[in-house]
Parts: sequence; structure tokens; C-alpha cells
Amino acid sequence: MTKKERYTFVLKWFQEHTPEAETELIYDNPYQLLVAVILSAQCTDKRVNLTTPSIFQKYPGPESMAKAGFDDLFPLIKSISYPNNKTKHLIGMANMLVDQFNGEVPLTVDKLIQLPGVGRKTANVITSVIDQQPNMAVDTHVFRVSARIGLTTRAKTPLAAEKQLIQHIPTHLIHKAHHWLILHGRYVCVARNPKCHECGLRPACRYYQKQKGTTG
Repeated sequence: MTKKERYTFVLKWFQEHTPEAETELIYDNPYQLLVAVILSAQCTDKRVNLTTPSIFQKYPGPESMAKAGFDDLFPLIKSISYPNNKTKHLIGMANMLVDQFNGEVPLTVDKLIQLPGVGRKTANVITSVIDQQPNMAVDTHVFRVSARIGLTTRAKTPLAAEKQLIQHIPTHLIHKAHHWLILHGRYVCVARNPKCHECGLRPACRYYQKQKGTTG
């Protein structure tokens, strides 16, 4: 199977079986999504969704969060991974939104990555989810799944994987493909003992074909 055929099969399968894939983070506006994505780094969406309601109730917008002290915000996110850094990042992010962006979340990658706690992956998530921009956020799930299937080849970094993926995925599907790959990695193509027996991508998956050949 050629790479083009592999992409065609995988994208068609996702379109048919999970056409409405979207983020599992719960949010009502760009500010809330930005807070949630910053908190989600190396943490589960489930844990984040349990944590954010109290944050949004106390700090409904960047203006209120910008006025928060470390000791005010920290207790609300102490159950999240790396709470010290994330507390500082959220307060710094809110202050920059107020001071430099009129309290609005910018929707370009270049501007978003200026915010504390926001890297390229987070910026790609925000722009693709809120504005459906053709940006591919590569987290550990996307990196693993795309390599296993064979969508990426010898990609050593998330950025390398991102470049390969957006080169082969039609522009109008990139924002959805991000969620397809994440959810597939979260529930089927898990890190240990991937559930190949229930995966519909087996005909196009290099990992499965290799395992099948090895085991006969």
C-alpha cells in the first residue's frame, strides 16, 4: 500500500465512523478552552474537566484571573499535574491577554505562542478548535498513532510529524484529523497493548501488518 492509499483509507474510515470528532475538554468560549488546554499538558482531559468549573466560576474571564494571586489560584488546580508552573502560567497568560490583546484570545499561532504556558501544540489546538484553521496539534497520541499506522515516517519530533501530516491531509480535514488521531490513540491504539482486534484501520496499518507477519 502506497502512502497516498494509506492516507485515503484512514481518512475515509474516520469520516465514516467518527465524522463529528471533537475535543473532550468542556468549555464555553475561547478563554475557557485556553485555560483547559494549558491545564491538560501531561494530564487527562477527564481530570481537567473536573477541575475547571471551580476556576471558571471564580475567574470567569482573563480580567478576573489577571488579578489573582498565586495563593488564590493554586488551591483550585493543585490536583492537576505540575500545579506550580501551571498556576504561574495561567496568571501570566491572563495578564498578557488583558495588557496586550484587549482581553481577547488571539487566533493566530504566532500570537498565541507569546502567551505563558502556550507552545505550538496548544496554539494549534486553539486555532483549529475555535476557528477550524488547518493546524495539526501533535501530542503523544497523534505522534504515536501516526507513526504506527505509517502516516509519518521517521519523524523524530512533533514538528516533523506535524509537517508530514499536513502535507498529506486535505486542508479542510486537518482540524478534524487532529481529533481523530487523538481519540484513536486514547481509546484504541493505546501506548501499551494496542487494541488491534477492534481497530478498523488494520488493512492500512503498518504496525498491524508487521505484527501479523511476525506471528503468522
